[in-house]
Amino acid sequence: MKSAIHKNRLWFVVAIQVLIVISAFFLAFIVRFDLSVPQPYWPRISALLPALLGMKLVVFWRIGLFKGWWRYVSMPDLVQILKGNLIASLIFVGYAVFVYRLEQIPRSVLILDGVFCFMLMGGVRFATRAFRENYLPGGLGDSDNKNRVLVVGAGESGQSIVREVRSNPRLNTEVVGFVDDDPVKRGGLFQGIQVLGKHVDLECVVRDHNIDEVIIAIPSATGCQIRSIVHCCRQAAVKFKILPGVGDLINGSVSVQQLRDVKLEDLLGRKPISLDQAQISNYLQDKRVLVTGAGGSIGSEICRQVARFNPEKIILFENAETPLFLIEKELSETCPDIYIVPIIGDVRNRSRVNVIFDEQMPEVVFHAAAYKHVPMMESNPAEAINNNVQGTRLLADAADAFGVKNFVMVSTDKAVRPTNVMGASKRVAELYVQSLAQKSRTHFVTTRFGNVLGSNGSVIPTFKEQIKNGGPVTVTHPEVTRFFMTIPEASQLVLQAGSMGQGGEIYLFDMGESVKIVSLAEELIRLSGLQPHEDIEIVYTGLRPGEKLYEELLLDEEGVLPTRHEKICVASSAPPDREELIQKLDNLLSAAKALDLPGVRAGLQDIVPEYLPAEHKQKSKVIQHPASVVHE
Repeated sequence: MKSAIHKNRLWFVVAIQVLIVISAFFLAFIVRFDLSVPQPYWPRISALLPALLGMKLVVFWRIGLFKGWWRYVSMPDLVQILKGNLIASLIFVGYAVFVYRLEQIPRSVLILDGVFCFMLMGGVRFATRAFRENYLPGGLGDSDNKNRVLVVGAGESGQSIVREVRSNPRLNTEVVGFVDDDPVKRGGLFQGIQVLGKHVDLECVVRDHNIDEVIIAIPSATGCQIRSIVHCCRQAAVKFKILPGVGDLINGSVSVQQLRDVKLEDLLGRKPISLDQAQISNYLQDKRVLVTGAGGSIGSEICRQVARFNPEKIILFENAETPLFLIEKELSETCPDIYIVPIIGDVRNRSRVNVIFDEQMPEVVFHAAAYKHVPMMESNPAEAINNNVQGTRLLADAADAFGVKNFVMVSTDKAVRPTNVMGASKRVAELYVQSLAQKSRTHFVTTRFGNVLGSNGSVIPTFKEQIKNGGPVTVTHPEVTRFFMTIPEASQLVLQAGSMGQGGEIYLFDMGESVKIVSLAEELIRLSGLQPHEDIEIVYTGLRPGEKLYEELLLDEEGVLPTRHEKICVASSAPPDREELIQKLDNLLSAAKALDLPGVRAGLQDIVPEYLPAEHKQKSKVIQHPASVVHE
């Protein structure tokens, strides 16, 4: 029976519509004449009915009312039904006036017919949906075995979850209630589901209503709010999942399919970023964009974000073959209309850099290629200078020579009062870019931010691997703190800063509050379903060479000026004297080329007086290779 209806669904819908039109017309006469239609009116009814049917069915077909599934009827469908009935009723009134001069056609009947037809059409559809969602035998599964769900947040996202659960019996889920901190919503009904209390009442609600799972449906929630809700869920000993933040819900739609486990990023999250889409699009749309370090964590995400603004092409410049292959493959599949150019090369190779700029003619450059691991660069200072300083210099010079419009350098908070070679090398790169901006037509800007959650080789993947192996989790110091951002957040702000710069600015991002690394470790252990210091031990190993307890975003002499974007400010630092900087830079690069390691550190201190190298716990050793010298 069910398959027969699906196969002949159109004719079934037409038959229902015919019955509704006829019923509404007769009902209009019956109501008009108090349930007894006088005999003289019956011939007129018989004459009008075929014309009424023809007019209404044609209008309903043209407006699309024979399409769509009644089980998914919504407010927009109701608007279409109203629109169709208004048009059909107006046409019918015109017909009655011009053909019959309204003889034996009461005016009230014409109005009642439209009203009744609209009510019956809408009623049948909503009755079908209600029947399916609540009363269809066998359609929703055994109610005793349903997953009983409590939704945190009775807003639009929470209600969308309820609608999807009701319309999809295969989920075998029942939404029992909401909890919401909005006092206006407390005790109210949304989608027929009651708000049972605030999130702090969650433990009692879970116990009293036998809840199996909690869904956190507040995409705009801050990290503090998420932490509090997660704490309540843990106290209630109930499973919990979360909808992604609004930054991840690109199309704005909400679905049960997007539910996932709570991640560390959710607990540390801040208010979602509001980008000036028009401003970013103005300098990226239909442009040739070059991204260095395109296979890295930040570089690859910058590529994804750039692709959203429809550039003419994206040039992926990367030294590592496999990461380049992966990001090129991903972008080619997700953005088939954008020309993707993968290029293997080294930013330290002057000839290679110049050939790329000459052949590809980029208009916008995002420079994300850099050595970033502090302890490793302490053991390899010459390579840090060659890559982070010389590579940046060659790229910036090429951008200036080939008339690039925008050049955005990705820097780090470790460049501020650096105690390590990596941070000092990035500070030198900042100074060179800033000095070049004084004489160039290219808009050179620098973006400075802290650690990025989940980036390659960062603390979070390391902790996850240690937890997976049963511990211990190693933390350098109980008081060490860092600033953190998510990869998409950092990349989006890089794009925004690039659209704002006129040349020479150092942009700082709102990093929120600094976070203790040991707190990250403890939260990550809990999210893995374990208890810190009980199931997984935390061991303190001591600060590594070049590390400090906390990071800063500003030097003492750098003031802060606001920008029109609430999460971006600009450091009001004076640019260095270019001639003097170039002379010192040449000396630094010569020392690096000669593997004169004391000379490298002395050169860094000469350019960056605030660089105070920490005492090394281990002496570096130099390993000779046939073709080169590698410093470990």
